[in-house]
Amino acid sequence: MAEDVQPGLQKEVTLADGCLSQEGAEFKDGKWVLPDGTPTFHVCHKDDKYVVDWATYNGYRRYHGECHVCHGPNGLGSTYAPALAHSLQTMDYGTFLGTVASGRTRDEAGTKFVMPAFGDNKNVMCFINDLYVYLKARSFEALPAGQLGGRNRDEKPQQARDEEKACLGS
Repeated sequence: MAEDVQPGLQKEVTLADGCLSQEGAEFKDGKWVLPDGTPTFHVCHKDDKYVVDWATYNGYRRYHGECHVCHGPNGLGSTYAPALAHSLQTMDYGTFLGTVASGRTRDEAGTKFVMPAFGDNKNVMCFINDLYVYLKARSFEALPAGQLGGRNRDEKPQQARDEEKACLGS
């Protein structure tokens, strides 16, 4: 893997288990991560169905709870918000985190497009890594557009339970 690759921009690969992820991905502490600790996805296509890791599934759930109204179903965009599935093809992990937390305003031909800041929204920020891995899987088309049913995922790891409880305070 090239050392100058920005976090999260490693290429998609097929792992030894036949599933898709990013170059250098490994399962560590209950989640799939890249060598620098950047979260990533793990998507398997077996017997005509997709099965994803917990983080990707939870990102799918959280995306449809908080983001799809503006960014469209499956991260494919709308008339006033970009297609995040396309944006994450070239957006590194840090830029994604900063944009979601702090928001962004862009001006195109006199029309202002505003991404609100979600830095204080626990329903977003407690699950920012899950949102990222879901959108990253969509950006590679490792996970095609469509719904993920509850049976199409790995079990929720204890680490994810502990992190959720610590972040949400419940």
